Order: sequence, then C-alpha cells, then structure tokens
Amino acid sequence: MGNRGMEDLIPLINKLQDAFSSIGQSCNLDLPQIAVVGGQSAGKSSVLENFVGRDFLPRGSGIVTRRPLILQLINNKAEHAEFLHCKGKKFVDFDEVRSEIEAETDRITGSNKGISNIPINLRVYSPNVLNLTLIDLPGMTKVAVGDQPVDIEFQIRDMLMQFITKESCLILAVTPANTDLANSDALKIAKEVDPQGLRTIGVITKLDLMDEGTDAKDILENKLLPLRRGYVGVVNRSQKDIDGKKDIRAALAAERKFFLSHPAYRHIAERMGTPHLQKTLNQQLTNHIRETLPGLRNKLQGQLLSLEKEVEEYKNFRPDDPTRKTKALLQMVQQFGVDFEKCIEGSGDQVDTKELSGGAKINRIFHERFPFELIRIVFDEKELRREISHAIKNVHGVRTGLFTPDLAFEAIVKKQIFKLRAPSLKCVDMVVSELTALAVKCASKLNSYPRLREETERIVTTHIRETEGKTKDQVLLLIDIELSYINTNHEDFIGFANAQQRSTASNKKRPMSNQVIRKGWLTINISIMKGGSKEYWFVLTAESLSWYKDEEEKEKKYMLPLDNLKLRDVERGFMSTKHVFAIFNTEQRNVYKDLRQIELACETQEDVDSWKASFLRAGVYPEKDQVEGEESAPVDTFSMDPQLERQVETIRNLVDSYTGIINKSIRDLLPKTIMHLMINNSKDFIHSELLAYLYSSGDQNTLMEESADQAQHRDEMLRMYHALKEALQIIGDITTTTISTPCPAAPTSTAPPSRPPVVRGTTPGPPTNPSPPFGAPLNPSPAFGAPPIPSRPNQPMNAFNSHQDPFSAPPQIPSRPARVPPGDNKIRRTSYSLNNCSLWWLLIALIL
Repeated sequence: MGNRGMEDLIPLINKLQDAFSSIGQSCNLDLPQIAVVGGQSAGKSSVLENFVGRDFLPRGSGIVTRRPLILQLINNKAEHAEFLHCKGKKFVDFDEVRSEIEAETDRITGSNKGISNIPINLRVYSPNVLNLTLIDLPGMTKVAVGDQPVDIEFQIRDMLMQFITKESCLILAVTPANTDLANSDALKIAKEVDPQGLRTIGVITKLDLMDEGTDAKDILENKLLPLRRGYVGVVNRSQKDIDGKKDIRAALAAERKFFLSHPAYRHIAERMGTPHLQKTLNQQLTNHIRETLPGLRNKLQGQLLSLEKEVEEYKNFRPDDPTRKTKALLQMVQQFGVDFEKCIEGSGDQVDTKELSGGAKINRIFHERFPFELIRIVFDEKELRREISHAIKNVHGVRTGLFTPDLAFEAIVKKQIFKLRAPSLKCVDMVVSELTALAVKCASKLNSYPRLREETERIVTTHIRETEGKTKDQVLLLIDIELSYINTNHEDFIGFANAQQRSTASNKKRPMSNQVIRKGWLTINISIMKGGSKEYWFVLTAESLSWYKDEEEKEKKYMLPLDNLKLRDVERGFMSTKHVFAIFNTEQRNVYKDLRQIELACETQEDVDSWKASFLRAGVYPEKDQVEGEESAPVDTFSMDPQLERQVETIRNLVDSYTGIINKSIRDLLPKTIMHLMINNSKDFIHSELLAYLYSSGDQNTLMEESADQAQHRDEMLRMYHALKEALQIIGDITTTTISTPCPAAPTSTAPPSRPPVVRGTTPGPPTNPSPPFGAPLNPSPAFGAPPIPSRPNQPMNAFNSHQDPFSAPPQIPSRPARVPPGDNKIRRTSYSLNNCSLWWLLIALIL
C-alpha cells in the first residue's frame, strides 16, 4: 500500500484500550470498536474462531460467555496469544487460552453462571488474520436455565446496552438463517440504538441448515431488512464437526464451495464467507476509526487539561519529604481558617442552595428562634395577672392599700427578667451546636490526612466548648445586671401616669399599617372527607392571613383576620413527612369554614420556626401550656374589688412596658456577646493559635500520614494522567507516520529524454510532501509532466490532453469536501495521501 498509516489505525485503538485497561478505567472514552451481539447458539463463537483459525473459545450449554471478551487480532508471522492480565506470558497452545478464559471468568463471576461487565483482554497474533478488534458479548437468552440468575435476561441486556449505545461502536448482529429474521434478537436490540441501521453490520449464519427449497437471498442482497452496511453470509462448522475436531481451514474451504455451488448464492459468492467478512470488518473499522479519530483526540486533550492542575502537585510528590509535610500542614491549617471564616461571614466560593448553614443559620437563631423563645415565656396573660394580684395583696398584707405599690411592680418585673435566662442559654447552645458542625464540615477537606483532621476537630471543638462557658457566664451577668437595678426613668418607660390611662387591649402592639410580613407556600391539612390537603400561596400581613391559588395572587381563596388568634404545636401524623403547626381562635370560634383550627404544614422544622417568628411580628403569639391545673387555685384568685383591678391593670401595663425595654436590650446584647466571646474568638484562635496546638499535640510525621484512600486517589490520578499522555502520543505517532511515509519514487531510467525543466526543486520524482494542505489541489505542479486525471470515472484518460503537450502540467483537480474539521490537518492528510500515491503510480505507468 502507498500509505501504511491506515493499517496502523486498528493497532492504535488496541494500544489505547490496553493503556486504559491497565489502569482499570476507560476514562469515559468511547473508543471505536465492534461489538458482537446475538442470541445463544447463534454462531458468534464459531465466527470468531473462523477468523483466528483456531478453537480457543469456551463452549457448552447455556450461557458460556459471561464477561466481555475484547479480542484483538494482529497480523503477525508467529502465532501466539497474550492476555492483558498475564503480561509477558505467551500462549502457543490455544487449549490453554480457552482454559485461561474460563479461569479468569470464574475468578470474577464465580462458578454460579453470574455475569460481569469487567472485560477480558485477549490479543491473538497470527499470519491468518487481518488487524481487527471485536468485543464478544454474552448471548441473549429469554429463560434462566439451571443455576442461572432469575433476571439473567435483563442483566445481559443491560451489559449489551453499555457497549452498543455508544455512537463510536459498530454492531455486528449475528443471526442464524434457520430462524425468522423479523424475530432476530440481535437485529431487534441493534435497531433500538441504531434505528437507521448506520452502525449495524448483519451476519447470517447457518445458511447450510435452512429447509430445502428456502434461501436467504433477499436478506443477503439487503432487500428484506436493509442495513446501511449490508449483510454477509457465513457457514460455520456444525456441532458434529466441532466434536470431531474438523480443521477450520477445511471448514473454510467447504464454506467457499457451498457459496460457489449454491444456485441462490452463486452470483454473490465473492461477497460471502468468513474471509470476506473479516476483510469487510477490517475496512469498515479502519474507516470508522479514521472518522472518529479527531473527536477522540479532542476529548483526550480536554481530559488531560482538566487533570493538569490536580496532577501538578503529584508529579514530584514524595510522601516522606519533611519539607513537603510542613508546607502541606501550613497550607491546610490556613485554608481551614479561611473556609471557617467564609462560612460564617457568608462569602464562600460555593453557595449552598439546598439548606441554611453557617452564618445564615446563626443569623436565624439570633433573629427568629431567640425572639420566638422570648415571646413564649413572657406573654401568658392569665398567669401574669394572677401573679400581679398576689404580689399586691402580699405587699399590703392585712391593710387595704390606697395606692399601687411599686414593690409589687419590681417583684413582678424581676421575675419576668429572671425568666430570660433559659432562652438566652438555649440560644448559646444552638450557636455552639452550629459552630461545632461548621468546624467538622470545614475539617472534611483534611480527609487526606485522617490524624490531622481528627486533631483539628478536637482542638477547635474543645476551644468552642471553653468559649461556651465564658459566654454563658457573660449572658447570665447581663441578666443579673438588669436585675440589679430597675430603671424607671428610662426614656421608653411609660410611667405610672400613662399606665393608668392605658386600656386592657394596649398590650397587643400590632403594627397599624397593613404591611406584608411574609409570603410563601403552605399546605392546609384537611381530612379526605372534606376535600383533602392542598397547597396554597399564603400572604401574612399585620392584620390578616390570606391564601391564594398560586403566587400570582389573582384568585384569593380566603382571608382570615388575626384578631384573637394564637399558635399551637401539632404532632406529625404517622404517615406524614411534613412539620405542622396550627392556628386557632381563643374565643372558640371557627377559623375556617367549620374548623376550630387550621393545621399548616411545612417541609422542614426550620420553615415552621420561621413562620412562627413571622406570626409573632404580626402579634399572633403561641399558646401557653398550663403546668398546674386550675382546680388547685382558689376560686377568689382575682378579687372583684374595682380598686384592686385598677392596680392590677396599672402594674400590668408597667410590667409590659419595662419587659419590652429589657427584651429589646437582651435581643440586642445577646448576639453581640455571642459574636464577641465565641464566634470572633474562635476565628482568631484558628488563625493565630491552632497551628501551635497542632505542633504540640504530637509528632508532625504522625499528623501528616496519608490516608489509604488519598494514596490510591493520587496513584489513580497519576496513572490516568500518564495514560492520557500515552494515548495522545500514540495518536501523534500514527499521524506522524501517516504524513512521513513516502510513496514509491518513479524509476529514473525510464524518464523521457526530452522532458521540460522542472518547475521547482532539483530532483525529479514525486513531491516531498504528498499530502497538500486542505483546500489546495491534490497534484499541484509536479516535478515533471504528468498526464491529466479524469474528473469522471467514465471519461477517457486522454480526454484532457488531446490538444496539448503530453508532458505539460496537468489541470488542477478540485479538492474533495473535507470530512474533518479544518483544524485537523494531520488527519485530513491521512485520508488523502493514499489517493496521491495512486496518482503517482498511474503517472509512472503512463510514462513507461
């Protein structure tokens, strides 16, 4: 051939398959290949053995091929076989090849007839084969036989789909001729993934076993079920021939005789038979590889670039280098501190869109959860009035007081302030929990060094616990400071005069304007008998709660005023996955239709807490559980004395005013205290002291011991990187070979004596670069004259030069349309160089 680069394309793909199979990965590459599919006993094994000329595949009843067999046929003078998993060992006896296939299959799948998609790579060198690569896949079956898995049909189908769904895979569909072609399992599954038949090559076996008077002529002539690549008929050895050890060469001779003598196949005998099938597959696979090679190279380059950054630090990696360990320790501790701070400050590179975490969650604790806990303990009207009444009576003793006692006011206020301790400490606990989770999350990036990660987590969480104690002491000190002095001269305090003029309803400080407080989706839980649960778009304002069909808010379903409403916790149902809370009317009126309360459901508990906080802003407070039964309370708990009632109301208003001031102060100071003593302190500790604690906690070598997973990951990345580079080198070699292989030179002794001088160069003969660049003529200004080349197949050779010098320069030939992108000049040259060489041979023949 004029261009041996084409012959090297199939070995090129073999090298790529070996390069990636050796590291146990395919690198997500769709290498050009031929997959052999067909039903059990369709003759797949016989076809492959006929290619090789040897019996080497396992045989038996039921499913025999239980792992994909990548069969690489290589034309070579010496005959032997090699397995990729047995490097360096050559198999000369093909019975040993069969035994090795069976043993390697059982090693992965066991002996229970199970299957596996891990391939076996077999390379056969022989002078009787053409360069070809095929993948022998398990035969399709319908019913599990013997100890086969029950779902064996679906397992085999899934395995086949993994190969044949790739656009780079040609499908060799093997079908026996003595079955109905319309029911062919091979053609059926091929049509699913290749409906146009562009990638499918049909093989019809067992033509000699068809009923007398019938033939497969229409099928082989591609008339019945046409395929773009056509059909090839073959005649394999019968089971009797196999058992009798009939020589495959004799079988091929009998096959040739069958096609030449059969009246239905005599006219197409040259396109039938195993040798023609092997030649056809060689040509089609070569063409297929040539077409897909540019895309394959681009994909390899893209994957190599994506690995460059990660592999860069591994190239000169030495696990025991103390300098590297020190540098890695400093970098990781620094990165841990940066990540911890970013998660709190909200400036992280990767924003979580699924849930709140870090600083956002702490913010919710400060401004939603903590205020909600404060409201729950303060606003219990009935119990508060009872306490005020008891305080007034106890201050007066046996006397009947004429004035409102300020001691009663102070006693009640201090009791309310003291109740702030529990929610304040709970707020600290929630922040501690979130900080600890945040430290663990940031430390997960240190998984490469398990000991370092464990020590970092331990040191940081221990420090957070230490700051927790200091923070709680400071929070309790804040409350003690408030208890130490009741400042009735505060500018926001209403004083006794204003308290007496306030009405009973003044304790509900709902915003006067009907501003929108919150919008969102909620589900109303209603029994199936009354319509079932439905999801609506809710709008909460300062005066009402409305819900609509959707967020466009055009179709309003209902509007509920907020007067006399309260919140109540509801337990989740047995089958429910949502979190529920309820709204009810304190005057026992129906809230919605005939319902005394409506249950609203959210996806998460955080959504429930957030909605409750929004209702608090609207003046809808949670229900207070009664700890003690009212039966134990005296009947005359509240005196009917109008003077006492006025005093209770006055102190109630004063307490409400002063506790509002205290709550406002605590809500402002508590987050600041936590931020200063816990959060900022932890950030400073990580940046300035964590490294010193790590050094003092143990030996550096122990801290920087790599995990087994990290070492394996590094090795895999390096192997993948080198495999990609090797693959690109292999492709580069084949391209270089294609360009640099010269065509045969014209004999100088036969050159005509009277030829004109050369146009360029000093040496007669073919041009030094037989492959012109894309878009240029295929034979521009040769070194010596050449007869023109016809532009049509039926045009005479001398049609162009009937009136011109036979040695003059030929006219330019229009270049064929490019089959590859303009950037892939090397591959384009490969496709044109053979044509150029043929032109020069034609030129030499005409001159002679």
